[in-house]
Amino acid sequence: MVITDIERAIVDRLRAGMGRMARHVRSYGGEMDGEPAEVLRQLPAIWVTFGGVQRTEPYSTSKQKFVTHGRFAVIVGERNVRSEEAARTGGVNVGEVGTYRMVEAVRRLLSGQDMADTGIRIAPLQPGRVRTLFNTEVERQALSVFACEFDTKWIESALENGKFPLTNAPDGHPDSLFRDYGGTTSEDAPQWLSTRLSYDLKKPDKDNAAEDMINHEQD
Repeated sequence: MVITDIERAIVDRLRAGMGRMARHVRSYGGEMDGEPAEVLRQLPAIWVTFGGVQRTEPYSTSKQKFVTHGRFAVIVGERNVRSEEAARTGGVNVGEVGTYRMVEAVRRLLSGQDMADTGIRIAPLQPGRVRTLFNTEVERQALSVFACEFDTKWIESALENGKFPLTNAPDGHPDSLFRDYGGTTSEDAPQWLSTRLSYDLKKPDKDNAAEDMINHEQD
């Protein structure tokens, strides 16, 4: 559930940092595809969405860990009754924010942030492209929308070859997302507690060889 955690962390940071610059800061749910009047009523607003995995690479020599490179997009939208230029650049009135200011604010708040205070472990967010989505007029109001991209990476663990997700995985475990869906699972491997070593340097074939016991220390 790393993707969900990252998206929520971005939303929370922007919500705290943008203040009254945006009416809404939330995960994107197709709002830009709604009725024009409804879209306009929400602006200025910010939406966050997952842009996909860009590539995946092996982590060191491990066959069960991978470095996953992911991209997130922050969509900023503003409207203005005066002009298309004002929707982008804003105005002297504090209520006329403008998408250019919103883009700068989003990049300032997110660039270089690793969200460590939220408990997730990712590489610092790297700012990427800023793309125009809309610069148009809707119901006699200028509409300006941009998408700001941010890249990061994290470590993903793969299942052991031939194994299924862990049975009754605890909260926070990568396999916990399978618990409620009835799929095939695998029991956890027996815990290593101790190893018994028997040896005799002079007579290694005798039953009375010396012994050592190596015990695993419990955390």
